[in-house]
Amino acid sequence: MRAITKQGSGGYQLGKSHANPPLTGGQATSRWSSFVDKVNVLQSLLDEQYQLCCYSELRADELGLGYHIEHVENKSQNPLRTFDYMNLAASALDSENDLRVFGSDAFGGHALGKKKAVDMNRFVSCHQSDSQRFFAYLSDGRVVASKTLDEQDTDKANYTIDLLNLNSPYLIIKRGQWWAELEQLFQEHQEKGWSLDDLVGLELVPSQSLLRSFFSLTLQFFGTVAERTLQQHAPKLL
Repeated sequence: MRAITKQGSGGYQLGKSHANPPLTGGQATSRWSSFVDKVNVLQSLLDEQYQLCCYSELRADELGLGYHIEHVENKSQNPLRTFDYMNLAASALDSENDLRVFGSDAFGGHALGKKKAVDMNRFVSCHQSDSQRFFAYLSDGRVVASKTLDEQDTDKANYTIDLLNLNSPYLIIKRGQWWAELEQLFQEHQEKGWSLDDLVGLELVPSQSLLRSFFSLTLQFFGTVAERTLQQHAPKLL
């Protein structure tokens, strides 16, 4: 889960609504349902996220999937933040077509756990500047708590993974396929003496303000080579 740097305010309509926020969960649900500027707000969120899902880092648009506007702190728990741009993110799976397909296997903001009460003291937010350090990616496609964490942070990582269903069958398959593809590319470059820096640049440096799926997995896979390349070409992503 890469940290998202918030940019802008989400536009006039969102700011106007936030100036007079709902006070109850019922008001939050009703007013959000009738909010008229969701398309523009979602685009602003996707732009600052390089089109990646805020939790899974999936490029949903490349897979024929949609996105929805996610309330990182659920609006039912904190209605005052319903229209707070600093509390919003773009999460994979749209609220209609994709949910019908994934059902109980939905992940990210539409995961069953995230729809319930969330312990924000244990939840790792995509808006935390250090969110990436909590997670590690395995060759079989799973995401786990990083081995570098202490007991408290390990609990936070595991809680977040379970809550967001980040090891859904769909995500495990997609991450496993991507890891295998990276291994093949790495071996080919090694055998032919090609530059790993060029490969890393292709896979991690934004192109037309877009990133490839699973940025953090790729960053972990290439390690110091990835950090050196990003430091040179896209330091703000580190």
